[in-house]
Amino acid sequence: MRMNVQKVLATDEALELIDLLVSKHGPVMFHQSGGCCDGSSPMCYPLGELLIGDSDVQLGEIGGAPFYMSKLQYDYWKFTQIIVDVVTGRGGMFSLENPEGRRFLTRSRMFTEEEQRALQLL
Repeated sequence: MRMNVQKVLATDEALELIDLLVSKHGPVMFHQSGGCCDGSSPMCYPLGELLIGDSDVQLGEIGGAPFYMSKLQYDYWKFTQIIVDVVTGRGGMFSLENPEGRRFLTRSRMFTEEEQRALQLL
C-alpha cells in the first residue's frame, strides 16, 4: 500500500485566511521565507508576483495555492513536514495578509521513518 505523505499542510484557520485573501486578490502563492527582515514566515503573494526559478522547489499546495521554498533551504527542511498556521499579529511587510490583523506562521514536525521511506528520503 502506497502512503500519501504531504510535505506541506495548512490548518483550518490558515485555509480560511487563504480563502479571504483569494476573494480579495485572486489566486495566491506562498514562498517560505529564509529569514532576514520577515523572519521565517511563509509569505503570501498574488500568484505569479514572485518569480520562481530553478533555485526553488514546490513542496505542494495549500488551499489551492502553490507553496515554494528555495532548494538550499529545502535541503535542511526535507525531513520536516511544514504546517502553515495563523496567529494574531502583523504579517511580513510584503505578504498579503499583513493588513488583516493575522499572519501566517510555520509550524513543523519531523517525518516518521515510514513517511521518509514513502517520500524516498531514506
